[in-house]
Amino acid sequence: MIVCVAVVGHQSFTEADDALKLHHIVHCSLDVIDERVSNPKRSAPTLNETFLGLLYPTENYKVYGYLTNTKVKFIMVTTDLDVKDADARNFFRKFHAAYVDAVSNPFHVPGKKIASRSFGARVSTIVKSFGSGTS
Repeated sequence: MIVCVAVVGHQSFTEADDALKLHHIVHCSLDVIDERVSNPKRSAPTLNETFLGLLYPTENYKVYGYLTNTKVKFIMVTTDLDVKDADARNFFRKFHAAYVDAVSNPFHVPGKKIASRSFGARVSTIVKSFGSGTS
């Protein structure tokens, strides 16, 4: 189950009671992302790969990352400790498409929080379908 999704620099989506703890986990994962981006030869198989994979596991969570070609960072925190990379890639692919649609809206102000209800509903649907095998 996904407990938090963050668009770094913009907003995070969580309905969990321990939101502060999840914000800390997301913040700590930024160091891992910066390390992987700074040292692509050691960690990433290809330079064009946007899916960063498992950033780090904790006792209760697994943290996955995705970096768009415009350097926007997406972070997913899940309590499911048996997540397949293919499922995480698929989640980020759908989430990225929803994000692009939302920021392409002519009424969206770049750099501001995405205030679109349809984006929120789409994110909710994507999160609920995570790991269920539905497209």
